[in-house]
Amino acid sequence: MSSSILNKIKDPIAEELQKFESHFRNAMKSNVPLLDKIMHYIVQKKGKQVRPMLVFLSAKTCGDINDSTYTAASLIELVHTASLVHDDVVDDSSMRRGAFSINALWKNKIAVIVGDYLLTKGLFIALDNDEFDQLKILSKAVQEITEGEMLQLEKARRLDIKEEIYFDIIKQKTASLMAASCKAGALSSSNDKSVIDAMHKFGEEIGIAFQIKDDIFDYGTNFIGKPRGIDIKEKKMTLPLIYALSKAENGEKKKYIKYIKRDSKNSKKIKEIIDFVVHSGGIEYAQQKMLEYKTSAINRINFIPDSPAKQSLLALVDYIVERKK
Repeated sequence: MSSSILNKIKDPIAEELQKFESHFRNAMKSNVPLLDKIMHYIVQKKGKQVRPMLVFLSAKTCGDINDSTYTAASLIELVHTASLVHDDVVDDSSMRRGAFSINALWKNKIAVIVGDYLLTKGLFIALDNDEFDQLKILSKAVQEITEGEMLQLEKARRLDIKEEIYFDIIKQKTASLMAASCKAGALSSSNDKSVIDAMHKFGEEIGIAFQIKDDIFDYGTNFIGKPRGIDIKEKKMTLPLIYALSKAENGEKKKYIKYIKRDSKNSKKIKEIIDFVVHSGGIEYAQQKMLEYKTSAINRINFIPDSPAKQSLLALVDYIVERKK
C-alpha cells in the first residue's frame, strides 16, 4: 500500500525522478574497482528517496525543474547516503534497509572511507557545476548534522534532557537535511527569497515531524516497522520518554533513568519502560506535537499557488506522518 501511495505522490515528477536515477548512478562512479562495487551495492539498496522527492517537488512547486535541480538532488542524496554509512559505523549497526550495512560487509575502515568518498563526490558535483549557493546550503546542513550528533552524545550521558534540547538535537540531526532538500529545490527554480525561505522552514518542520514519527515507532504496537525498544537500548532520549519522565514522581523517574543507564539490554526492563511511557501518555503527546509541526509546515507555504506538484508535496507530508514504518 505504501509503495502505491508513494508512486501516486511521484506522478508530477515521475519522468524527472527516472532521469535522476541515471544521473545519480553516474555521480557515484569510481575508477577504483572496490569502490565501484560498493557504490553499485548502495544504489541497489536505496530507500524511498524521500529527500530527492522533496527537492524535485519543491522545485516544481516554485517554478520549473532544470539542471540545477538535478545537481541539488544528487548533492542531497550523496550527503544523506554518506551520513547513513557513517551512522552505521558509529552505532555498530550490521543492517540497513533490510540488508547488510557497508561496515558489516566491508568492515569499519572501508565504511568510513566510503562515507568520505560520497561527501567529496558531492563537493565536486557542486563545484563542477558552479553551484556555490547549493553548496552553501548543503555545507550548512552537514555542519548541523554533526553538531546535532555531538549534542546528542553529550546530553545522553545525563539521560535527563529537557524537551527544548531534544528539539535542538532533531532539528539539527534530521530536519536540517530535509530543510536543505526543500530550500535547494526552491533555489534551483526561483529567485524569490520569501518563497525560498518559506520552503526552508517547511522542510525543517516536516523533518521534525518525521523524526517524532520515528520516535513513536519505538513504542508502537503490531504495525511497527522496527523492533521495539531500539532507542531505549541505545540510551536515546526521545520525545515520548522525555514527556513520561517529566510527569513522573521523583522516585519513579530515578528508577526508570537507572534502568536505561544500567539495564538497557534487559528485555523485561525495556518492556516495563515502554509500558510506563504508554500509560503516561507519552505516545499521545508525541503524536500531538508531530501534528502541530505538520500543520505549521503546511501553513508556511499556503501563499504559494496551487499546482499538481504542490498537491503531491502536501501528500508527501501526510505520508510522512501516517507511514507505518
